[in-house]
Amino acid sequence: MTRSIDFYFDFISPYSYLAHKKIINLNLRNIFNYKAILLGGLHNLAEVTPPAFNERKMKNMKEDCNLIAKKNKISFKWNEKFPINSLYLMRGFLIIDDNKKSTFIDLCFDAYWKDNLDISTEKNIQKILTDCEIDHAFFKKEIKEQRIKDKLKDLTGEAFNLDVFGAPTFLVNNKLFWGQDRLEYAIDESKN
Repeated sequence: MTRSIDFYFDFISPYSYLAHKKIINLNLRNIFNYKAILLGGLHNLAEVTPPAFNERKMKNMKEDCNLIAKKNKISFKWNEKFPINSLYLMRGFLIIDDNKKSTFIDLCFDAYWKDNLDISTEKNIQKILTDCEIDHAFFKKEIKEQRIKDKLKDLTGEAFNLDVFGAPTFLVNNKLFWGQDRLEYAIDESKN
């Protein structure tokens, strides 16, 4: 029996995008439970300086992501607007119907990491919502509700309490696997 795998992600994480594409390519999406976190909030809790704010790490991360994408035949373009504030989209993930979540994830990741779009702008969010058949007014209203703000904050805090410090992180059988390069290890563990 294969166990489900929790996948802690944020749309601004290029490695989360690459892991997501690998999951699709392996045709294993059905065993992953996508868990929204706010990566900036998690970094603050863990006292981690993200690579985006370290010139040497940032240079290496760009080269590394391109290398991984090429090796795995994943369409990838480093986003010129990196990093953006993903707060509204991560909250949005929490309010949309389960039957639309996969499409929402695909469109957000592709817009940012394949199409080089700034997914924090009203115009680009509207396009994603239209393509997902999500009412824009409902989305705008719901992401500002305190219960949704608290839910994302709580999910990020729960991830931190599980020792998650970055994205992507996979959790299966109470074991953490950090990074897109640990995806296969998490999948192997899910079979135990």
